[in-house]
Amino acid sequence: MFTGVGRWCARRPKRVVAAWLLMLAAALAAVGVFGRVTSEAVTLPGSDNQAARDIADRAFPGSASGKQPVMLHTPATAAPLTAADSMAAVRSAATAVAAVPHVVAVTTPYDPAGATAMSADGHTAYLAVELDVSGRDVTPETTSAVLAAAAPASAAGIEVTPGGFLAAAVDKGSTGRSEALGLGAALVVLVFTFGSVAAAGLPLLAGIIGLGIALPVLGLVGHLMDVPDAAETIAAMIGLGVGIDYTLFGLTRFRELRAKGVDIEDAAVRTTAGSGKSVAFAGSAVMAALAGLALGGVPLLYALAIAPAIAVVTALGVNLTLLPAALVLLGRRLTPVPTASLQAGRPRGWERIALLVAAKPWAMLLSGLALLGLLAAPALNLHLGQLDAASKPAGSMSRTAYDRMAAAFGPGANGVLQVVDALPTPVRGDAESADPRITGVSAALRGAEGVAVVSPPVTAADGRTVQWQVTPATAPSDPDTAALVRRLRSEVLPAATAGSGQVLHVGGAPAAQADLNTRIAQRMPLVVGFVLTVAGLLLLLAFRSPVVAVKAAVMNLVSVAAAYGVLTAVFQDGRGARLIGLEGAVAIPGYVPLLMFAVLFGLSMDYEVFLLSAVREAYLKSGDNRRAVVEGLAGTGRIISSAAMIMVTVFLSYLLSGDPVVKMFGIGLATAVALDATVVRGLLVPATMLLLGSGNWWLPGWLDRLLPHVDIEGDGHEEHVAAEPAAAPARVAVEGR
Repeated sequence: MFTGVGRWCARRPKRVVAAWLLMLAAALAAVGVFGRVTSEAVTLPGSDNQAARDIADRAFPGSASGKQPVMLHTPATAAPLTAADSMAAVRSAATAVAAVPHVVAVTTPYDPAGATAMSADGHTAYLAVELDVSGRDVTPETTSAVLAAAAPASAAGIEVTPGGFLAAAVDKGSTGRSEALGLGAALVVLVFTFGSVAAAGLPLLAGIIGLGIALPVLGLVGHLMDVPDAAETIAAMIGLGVGIDYTLFGLTRFRELRAKGVDIEDAAVRTTAGSGKSVAFAGSAVMAALAGLALGGVPLLYALAIAPAIAVVTALGVNLTLLPAALVLLGRRLTPVPTASLQAGRPRGWERIALLVAAKPWAMLLSGLALLGLLAAPALNLHLGQLDAASKPAGSMSRTAYDRMAAAFGPGANGVLQVVDALPTPVRGDAESADPRITGVSAALRGAEGVAVVSPPVTAADGRTVQWQVTPATAPSDPDTAALVRRLRSEVLPAATAGSGQVLHVGGAPAAQADLNTRIAQRMPLVVGFVLTVAGLLLLLAFRSPVVAVKAAVMNLVSVAAAYGVLTAVFQDGRGARLIGLEGAVAIPGYVPLLMFAVLFGLSMDYEVFLLSAVREAYLKSGDNRRAVVEGLAGTGRIISSAAMIMVTVFLSYLLSGDPVVKMFGIGLATAVALDATVVRGLLVPATMLLLGSGNWWLPGWLDRLLPHVDIEGDGHEEHVAAEPAAAPARVAVEGR
């Protein structure tokens, strides 16, 4: 199949290139017409928060967006917002805001319904703005229109800062600088690797085209499901990295074939048949690992898995179709210039490392494990938490609104909880004073540890649903807030309603995040087990060795653990946080380690397949395990390290983002890939293979008969050499070693 696809594309190169350019133009045009949509909404079917939200939505129907704050603030030296002139300016601004498209209601702090929206000192308040669109459909244009309409307040010296969805729409920063930096760094690595600007430019071009199609497609998917803003950035990181790396592997194979005298078209076809096949295998492994996130039972994880999957699928399509066409069109420029043979002389580069590992496998194994263990140690204290707008960059609209709200109304005002009570019978008389079921809950909430303010209960029209607004004494990201949610559910509310038949639920953003982390912690063993099983089975099919499959899974776990340790040290503990643009320690959301685990297991297959294919090929030719390991590492070390360096620079370039989640993925993925390509593939894998000897390729007879023969590397033109022990472990020259 791969040969057929490669030949078809190689014989019609201009048509293939035109088709990809047409797809690129269509994707950009579509997203230009319909827009790119993201949403930070968290839904979690079956959770207590979701039950509270669903009941409240039915009993207290409101706007699609809910109430979004527009903060109003005057300095302590200026007139308060309760002064006559200030009140007139705010009311005028509210009237103008109410006329903005999509705005359906505005409540001022002077209205009876907004009385709690004025601070005690009168210098901070907020308008409650309701819109007819959900959070993911709020655009920067809407926010700008609201700000423009609030001009009467601004003219009166009142600082106006939208918060909530209005601020989030504006704060969605562009990752253009990160992509440009990543591409520039990748160009330097590629020029160094190939010694040719033309050869270096092809992987970059492939990565840009793939990214140019994948991101608009993901933006359109946002119209159909909630896709968080970070998902787009993660897709860009992974899409750009694998897009360049996959093309790098293919281009390397093409240049090797051209150096052997194979004509351009045949070299392009054989590249697709060989390298394209292994890349398809590696890409399938990434998507299979991402598919494991579906077992998490969390819609957010579905979106975070779909985003990089779209990028990987696009990169595979580029590699299998556009690459052979481009190789034919640019073949002469990509052909390497003959250089002097490195056959003679002292070993260099990765060959030297390979011989060192072969000479001292135990020392290399133990030292590598010690290093990874040291890096992984902080992960023993990893705690899943939640982020809030306090982690946004200083000066951003979300951060400013958050700080104003917290300073005036307390830190918990940014994460109010909703307690919803479903009564078996309607309320009797006035809910607050006459019905003991309601007064009992109100008293229990006000007396609960960690509660700052409890609003009067609000009864629905049917008289059977009651809602309280509970303001915690701590910020949404504070672990004490999550502890309060658990305490209300397990102790306070059950004790207050024992024997009454009441069913209470606790919702709100902090409750949603607490439920999310709980669900992820519960499902993580299932997801990890699935990914490990899938990765092991794929490697078993590829190399027909249970030992290789198990060893690879263990090595991947070790490198992921080290990445978790670095993640914990930098973000949770705050070591070096300021160096990457954070003000200090921040919580690590539960989905970050889980998604990172799936992505890293998939990405590691690239290097695993590349290295083990070379080792196995050498072993089948010589029958000498030591020689095979040395030749395999020496022959692939340069290309693996180059590919990893590109990945690392691309991932680290996203540290320019102000989003702490994006920084987490940048640091975590870069750390894992760097360790995987050096310590794991350079030391641990060859050392264990040397120590295991011929046991690496042990395969029980019954399993041999059961497993299909899958060739993931050959292009159908290999020289078949009988496996016989070699007389001596002679060195083989490798380009650029």
